Amino acid sequence: MAEPTHSINATGLADILERVLDKGIVIAGDIKIQIADIDLLTIKIRLLVASVDKAMEMGINWWQEDTYLSTKAREKELMKQQETLEARLEKLEAKNISE
Repeated sequence: MAEPTHSINATGLADILERVLDKGIVIAGDIKIQIADIDLLTIKIRLLVASVDKAMEMGINWWQEDTYLSTKAREKELMKQQETLEARLEKLEAKNISE
């Protein structure tokens, strides 16, 4: 019975993936639709593939501030909303007391 040969390919793919995540790779492109030299639609595509550590090293950390992805960001947003509501409530109570 022959040995499987895909293990070498898998190792090569793992090495490539490790290098890409370690160094990062940027894919950029623009799609532009024109008719008679009039721009109808422009789409800019930017894709960065890197490890979290590498992205943070480059100063990219948007996911930490996204309330859908980060519980800390969500808690921070809820605290801000709570403070705003408490301030509004205090104003309303002060207005009612003075009347």
